[in-house]
Amino acid sequence: MKNVDDMINDVLDEIMNKMARMKRSRMMKTKGKQIARKRKIAMKRKANPAKLKTRAMKKARDIVAKKILKDKDKSDLSLAAKETLEKRLDKKKAVIAKIAKRILPKVRKAENERLAKRREKEWN
Repeated sequence: MKNVDDMINDVLDEIMNKMARMKRSRMMKTKGKQIARKRKIAMKRKANPAKLKTRAMKKARDIVAKKILKDKDKSDLSLAAKETLEKRLDKKKAVIAKIAKRILPKVRKAENERLAKRREKEWN
């Protein structure tokens, strides 16, 4: 059986149709609390390089999506429009990877700052 975290990370690579979205919604309803707890525990530790790369990919994907959508908001899109957007993003994987590589140092820096703030909070 696939790990829940792996299933969530697969969202980056897959184009979801209406049924897949509904299935993901049901899964998140049942596993949501467990995922939130695991995330809270994981946020106490430093992210590994693979996790940082995934974060950079997500940010890069969001940047490209914003360029495609121009001034529209992603949350306002219909299911069909979201599916179309994902198909367009799927065609731009090379661009997304290039942007992710460029913003990876920023993601690393943000992670270090987050941990520094956390440590500072614990000391006070």
